[in-house]
Amino acid sequence: MFQEIDRKKQLLEGKRPLPTYTLKSLREKLLLEWTYNSNAIEGNTLTLKETKVVLEGITVGGKTMREHLEVINHRDAILYVEEIVANNESFSEWQIKNLHRLILKGIDDAYAGRYRDQQVYISGAEHVPPEPFLIKEKMEELISLHDGEAESLHPIERAARLHIIFVGIHPFIDGNGRASRLLLNLDLMKDGFPPIVIKTENRLSYYDALDKAHTTGIYDDFIELVKSEVEHTLDWYLSMV
Repeated sequence: MFQEIDRKKQLLEGKRPLPTYTLKSLREKLLLEWTYNSNAIEGNTLTLKETKVVLEGITVGGKTMREHLEVINHRDAILYVEEIVANNESFSEWQIKNLHRLILKGIDDAYAGRYRDQQVYISGAEHVPPEPFLIKEKMEELISLHDGEAESLHPIERAARLHIIFVGIHPFIDGNGRASRLLLNLDLMKDGFPPIVIKTENRLSYYDALDKAHTTGIYDDFIELVKSEVEHTLDWYLSMV
């Protein structure tokens, strides 16, 4: 299932270290597209070009302060993910809460980095997340599963399952989608894969695959979606080097 992707990953690894300016331009493009698409999926109305301008420190007229903060915060969260990978830090609840704290910084400081204390529902989804008193237990189970049984899985499947289970728990009041995509890429990057971008134009198939996983326990569609995006990113990297 993953043989061709593993072959392409080996090809890319054989070309490392990548040229300095090529690597810099690849990183900047990915950071921009990752930030734009992840925010757009959640309703941020800034365009790709406007997102680039905000990342450069310029305010866009007619847009809310929240939309500006979502861009800056997401960039800071990506930098944190890169730091975790560079330091080879172990997966933990503390790490997840820190990531979430960055996402909601200045937007909702009361709930930034804190598990929700209220019942929530996922708009447009059949799946209903667990009640607040179960969240701590569910998150501990997620960490245990990820570091235990899931270790035998291919890195792409393991990352996809992490994303699915995290979204199903929906541990925070807000910012779960952004956090889940950051965690997905964190897991991929730890295993040497480049980060992927779930594009806003694929939002419907993305949500459908997630809801199918939550309501039927069939993860195949979502794993295939992640696999496809990983291959797309690998092809792009290889075409640049």
